[in-house]
Amino acid sequence: MSEAELDNVETLADLADLARDSAQDDDSVLIFIEQEDSWFAIVRVDGEEDPRIFVSDGAAAARSSYGSVLTDELVDQAGESEFGDLDHLLDEAEEAEEQDDEDADARGGVPVGPLGDSHLLTEFGLASDGLLALSGEGAVPGDALEEIAEALGCGEVLEAVR
Repeated sequence: MSEAELDNVETLADLADLARDSAQDDDSVLIFIEQEDSWFAIVRVDGEEDPRIFVSDGAAAARSSYGSVLTDELVDQAGESEFGDLDHLLDEAEEAEEQDDEDADARGGVPVGPLGDSHLLTEFGLASDGLLALSGEGAVPGDALEEIAEALGCGEVLEAVR
């Protein structure tokens, strides 16, 4: 996908359609999105199934145009889909739950920290806890994406498109 193609993306459905168009057969397509080292997202599209989304920092992503497309979808789906409710999404950060809830209220319901399906790369060999660790406090999103791409065997591809 090119940057020009992404300029026409206004919804998650647009992004998923673009991914499906680039897929070979019904292979999974992974989309890596990074915003100036403040957050990253991975969107996984498997055939005609609903896209699976993971965002490293929901609140930071909600402040950008690409990120808000993803976080709006995750917040809309909370409690209605495989993502579960927002509190469930933040189980890994239980000790900071009260502060996250206050911060989420201040940003229209989008919490600080990881948001979405942390299991979307498990079958590719990157477990949920590994993905969450790369999204933790102090993590640099660009470095995290490089580590994820290397773990998935596509580090050279990511480097080529940067």
